Amino acid sequence: MTREAKDPAGLSKLLIDIGPLIVFFVTNFLAPVPGPLKVFVATGAFMAAMVVAMIYSALRYGRISPLLLFSGFMVVILGGLTIWLHNDTFIKVKPTIYYLMVSGLLFFGLKTGRPFLKTVLGSAYPGLDEQGWQVLTRNWAWFFAFMAVLNEAVWRNSTTDFWIGFKLWGAIPLTFLFAAANVPMLIRHGLTKDEAEATTEPGPIE
Repeated sequence: MTREAKDPAGLSKLLIDIGPLIVFFVTNFLAPVPGPLKVFVATGAFMAAMVVAMIYSALRYGRISPLLLFSGFMVVILGGLTIWLHNDTFIKVKPTIYYLMVSGLLFFGLKTGRPFLKTVLGSAYPGLDEQGWQVLTRNWAWFFAFMAVLNEAVWRNSTTDFWIGFKLWGAIPLTFLFAAANVPMLIRHGLTKDEAEATTEPGPIE
């Protein structure tokens, strides 16, 4: 009998989506190496944690979400380049590329009538009507575009340690606050209050 795939929820979802980023932050803070080298050790730990998150998702839930797979692929490729070339620019622009590509796909879906966000998140937003999906997709598309610009502004105008801290103390709170700001709209378009409040973000936080 084939096990039915299901979506991560609750603590498991948080660990899958945010766990690798926390590993990156903690390793950068605690790594027993000279300051300039910490980011490279942290990048290696980030790559390993992302692979573990994907394996855990596959084994525990029978699937890896497209966004997690895409994010994991980028972490491994750009993280590998960061370590190989000893240049932390690659890992710093990784969130920018991720945000821009997801934003572009969502905008493309809106223009062509293809509900990419609904395909990825349909089971997480039961009962959401078509107009709700349109508004939610538009909102997240603009948010990801904003986050791409913000990431560029931060890493180009601050130290590496500040940028890493921003990823944990800036990107994560901003994402959850934005998700919370969408709750009233989700309720107006078909979700119950409990369903709307149980939602977080549409994928790994970069």
